[in-house]
Amino acid sequence: MFRQMQSSGAQALHLVQDPRSGLQAIIAVQPGQRGPALAGCSYLPWEDEYQALQRTLQRARSMSYRTALAGLPFSGGHAWLRRPAHVRSRAELFEAFGRVLDELSGRVVGIADEGSSCADMDCLAQYTRYVGGISAQGEPALHGALGVFAAIRATAMARLGSDDLSGLRVAVHGLDDLGWALAAQLAAAGVELLVSDADAGRLELAQDELGARVLESEVLLASPCDLLVPCSGQGLLDSRRVAGLRCAAVAGAVDGLLAAPELAEELAARGILLAPDFVINIGALLHTALHYLGEPASRLTAELAQIGLRLTDIYAQAQAHNCSPTRIAVARAEALLHGAAQQ
Repeated sequence: MFRQMQSSGAQALHLVQDPRSGLQAIIAVQPGQRGPALAGCSYLPWEDEYQALQRTLQRARSMSYRTALAGLPFSGGHAWLRRPAHVRSRAELFEAFGRVLDELSGRVVGIADEGSSCADMDCLAQYTRYVGGISAQGEPALHGALGVFAAIRATAMARLGSDDLSGLRVAVHGLDDLGWALAAQLAAAGVELLVSDADAGRLELAQDELGARVLESEVLLASPCDLLVPCSGQGLLDSRRVAGLRCAAVAGAVDGLLAAPELAEELAARGILLAPDFVINIGALLHTALHYLGEPASRLTAELAQIGLRLTDIYAQAQAHNCSPTRIAVARAEALLHGAAQQ
């Protein structure tokens, strides 16, 4: 366990349970020189505790990169709340986790992540003030989609020579709230839209309202397209799927998209431009973090505008150094974290 923490750079690891509510959770915290740990709260099942621990540590590290590159006064963290097959009350489970956060006295601030929602954050807020993204602050998915859309345009410019998306074939994998908002923006921009999702109802709506072509997940991932936009599935792109990609670029809203870090270099070697997820998937994070800090709406607008510009600069540096954009982005984030540690 300590070797895993060391390799991920984690400072603290908390394992908590509450038999009454059914809560079982892993919380990973990165060093806190920048401020309290901002921790996405995933609510997903797990079968293998070792893999759950590994993923939680990886996500905490990714969050530290996201907050550093965005200039936010937070360190990185992540919490994985195990979703049981049967739970008496989801609200009680999240309320129990709210008490856990309160006992940590502000060292960890919980926000919604995969499988959780603003309503779940409302449950946390009944027992702690160390929570962001509650319902009263509005739904962050739209701002998440705006950030990724800006990154898609920057990616199209870098890879295809124009940020005009009309006529491009774009494949969107996953139609959760953010994925749907993004697909709607892409349809309005005039793309040929391919979509996949586990929810048949959402797929029918995408056909009827967005004019999308519906494909099975594996078919979509292997379909010829200009841009692949993954919006669901941690570790979605493993070596098998990467080998089968037939796209010019990948830019989506999944934190932890690659099953292994070395796949970023494999994509670069194949000429597929990859937008690093921790650079572009920050719109919803900005919405939540800036609300928590009490910043005005104008600050959020300004920060969203920086996403495409930051990505364009990373692409230019990657081309100059003949390496993947991920390598450049990681180096920048590590430099910022290292600088904070020395202050």
